[in-house]
Amino acid sequence: MGYELGRFEGEVDEELICPICSCVLEDPLQSPQCEHAFCAACIHEWLTRQPTCPVDRSAITPNQLKSVPRILRNLLSRLTISCDNKAFGCTALVKLDVLTSHLQDCEFNPKKPVVCEKGCGFVVPKDEIKDHNCVRELRTMMSQLQQKLTELQTESMEQKIQLREQKREIQGLNDALRALRIMNPRVREIQTTMENEDLTRWVNSLQPARVTRWGGMISTPDAVLQAVIKRALVESGSPSHVVAELMENAHERRWPTGLSTLETRQLNRRQYENYVTKRIPGKQAVVVMYCENQHMPEDLIIEPGLVMIFAHGVE
Repeated sequence: MGYELGRFEGEVDEELICPICSCVLEDPLQSPQCEHAFCAACIHEWLTRQPTCPVDRSAITPNQLKSVPRILRNLLSRLTISCDNKAFGCTALVKLDVLTSHLQDCEFNPKKPVVCEKGCGFVVPKDEIKDHNCVRELRTMMSQLQQKLTELQTESMEQKIQLREQKREIQGLNDALRALRIMNPRVREIQTTMENEDLTRWVNSLQPARVTRWGGMISTPDAVLQAVIKRALVESGSPSHVVAELMENAHERRWPTGLSTLETRQLNRRQYENYVTKRIPGKQAVVVMYCENQHMPEDLIIEPGLVMIFAHGVE
């Protein structure tokens, strides 16, 4: 619907009147052939009932409608109109093209957003502020947040259940393939290729890490710390066939000779910066995978890789 004629100061040219609603054009569009102009809302509603021009009945579709010429838009923008909030006391007369910005700032706008000064800080429409109850609104908000939290927790639990089921299925398939490997050399080759691809995909998904304090390395992590790191490896998507091996390689008793004692670690310390390390998500720990560190001396790397846990200094 357009703007009511009675809101305008002076005469309004009939070319600026919508033939459908008989009001001044609002967001005007025109038909492609006859170029008759209509309010956007009016013509779209009209075309839902019959696909013809309301003036001369020529055939048109919504996709054929186009913007009116600039000269028509300029004529509309120069019209002077009273504020929508005239009934609430606003006496302003503004150009049509600035009406929207005026309404946003109009002090007489009953729906103007205002901040509650009673302490809750909620933003509410001006005409609702007198009935606004901070405690009620806060309780409503807390109830909505609690409901949303419950929904998210339920969704998260369902996703975890699905993930566990998928992991069990994958593990079952891997077990079946391993059984076939024993009986069929060709299957053994396929399984090895699949495992290598899984490993490469996982390694590439990890973020590169930078160790700033190699002296913070924990070479003899206890069982609790190893369990925490193992869980992080599993949650990061580490292939199940390497998790156990990597965790075995988290203790200095399984490290290569260049890292197996404090003395050898101190001797080789300058070479640590050459390691390609990947961060174990959320932990002060990294993996040093063999596939990414074949440039290192043999006494500083082992297959499938090392897990290094730190007290601090992993970025």
